[in-house]
Amino acid sequence: MNAQHDDGAAPSMVDLVFVLRGRQLPHEHRVLLAAALEAALPWLAGAPGAGVHRLNVADAPAGGAAQALLAQRTRLVLRLPRARAADAAALTGQTLDIGGHALCVGALHARELRPWGTLYAHLVALEAGVDEAAFMQQVEHELDRLGLPCRPICGRPQRLESGRLQGHSLMLDGLSAAQSLRLQDLGLGPHRRLGCGLFVPHRSAAAVGAPA
Repeated sequence: MNAQHDDGAAPSMVDLVFVLRGRQLPHEHRVLLAAALEAALPWLAGAPGAGVHRLNVADAPAGGAAQALLAQRTRLVLRLPRARAADAAALTGQTLDIGGHALCVGALHARELRPWGTLYAHLVALEAGVDEAAFMQQVEHELDRLGLPCRPICGRPQRLESGRLQGHSLMLDGLSAAQSLRLQDLGLGPHRRLGCGLFVPHRSAAAVGAPA
């Protein structure tokens, strides 16, 4: 049974999880990946709230900081409006060129959003950048505007994509089930297709201090 908002409606967004095959990518690959996905799915750029979760990669020992290795279990996860979920199946079987590296997209399955009371985002990129006090002030303003009272916990400062993306990891604690689903539907801040402002359930506040 799917989780629901207070009004009984299912979340408007759903995560589509794709198997990936590939060896390595440029370390700074978020912009390249978004461009390749938008070329493969021309409607993606205009889909309200659509996002691309960050890939699970590790620095390549022989490639220096410029290259990153895909973990064996790395998956491509798109957060999409539910009405677009079927359209995303067009990615299956495609090979994406990510800065000269081939990324083969395999089978997919849908993963429903889960109404956990603690949510975590690897990077929220608000206008304040990495100024922690200003960042937290903006976070609290946005949460008030959305009517989502909770406890925000600021994490590590992040500077990615040659400084184009700046912000902090962020944990939000004390959400009701309906509030959790609403926040995952809406996200926080800009650059969803670059992996920013996308929240996932988490068990512990320790993740806020995890390395990028």
